[in-house]
Amino acid sequence: MPMPIASIATRTAAPWMAVAGAEVGVATYPAGRSNPRIGEYHHGTPIAGYDDKAPWCSSFVNWCLGQVGIVGTRSALARSWLEWGQPLQQPRPGCIVVVYRDDPRSWKGHVGFYLRHDAQFVNLLGGNQLEQVCDHFYPLQSVLGYRWPAALGPDEVCDPGSAREPAASAQSPDRDHG
Repeated sequence: MPMPIASIATRTAAPWMAVAGAEVGVATYPAGRSNPRIGEYHHGTPIAGYDDKAPWCSSFVNWCLGQVGIVGTRSALARSWLEWGQPLQQPRPGCIVVVYRDDPRSWKGHVGFYLRHDAQFVNLLGGNQLEQVCDHFYPLQSVLGYRWPAALGPDEVCDPGSAREPAASAQSPDRDHG
């Protein structure tokens, strides 16, 4: 039986995962309304002031890292994470994963935090997955890269008390956002 998402998120050495895990269930509101929490995620990106109808996966990752004093890309584009931090050859719990949407050469993508993978799918904890913060599976072959904060060595973790810089259940792989 798979471990519950809250347990996975708090057992990792990446402190931003506890932040992300605590946001599980935050979701877009119906048309005509906007979830103010998602507006908070956008705050540190160029789409500050946008509502929850704008893509928000990258805004969510930026916000989670910012809560533990790590500066992200400050971009709302999922693929901006491919140039951030340092690349990892193999994923580790809590690393940032960028996947492509539609075509690997397109500008479209999605970003979230690594939980686990199997031979076919990678499971991410992220925002704007099925219009909410949850864990969701993506085809393993759609992974463009795994990233880790540059201020930390690949085996190092962040002490959330010392900022480096100022600052669900599994779903089928039929839909993603970013």
